[in-house]
Amino acid sequence: MTKDFTGADITELCQRAAKAAIRESISAEEERKRLAAENGESPDADMEGEDPVPVINRSHFEEAFNAARRSVTISDLHKFEEFRKKFDPVYAKRKGGSDNAPDIRLNWPEDNSSQFAVNADEGDDLYD
Repeated sequence: MTKDFTGADITELCQRAAKAAIRESISAEEERKRLAAENGESPDADMEGEDPVPVINRSHFEEAFNAARRSVTISDLHKFEEFRKKFDPVYAKRKGGSDNAPDIRLNWPEDNSSQFAVNADEGDDLYD
């Protein structure tokens, strides 16, 4: 059901399901208090009781799916797929793409770490 959903889309779906469970728990607690008041009992007498909705279940996710949406279009997903095939040779081989992906190491900058080497003549080392 979450095909083509992003990680953020699935996170939102889970948050909506959790909120649905919280709303159900609050409603059940209010109903318990109302029934206790009708029976002449103290509504706060059994506040240490069990949570009426101890888990998030399928019905909460079904409710969350009513507002679920993909944040990325199919067209954009296709573009991301082609980009990954182009620049990730291992992924391209696994997906059956071309084997002529550009080698990004060819344009990698030269090692210029020597510019950070400490010159013995400077003597400015704060930790000496």
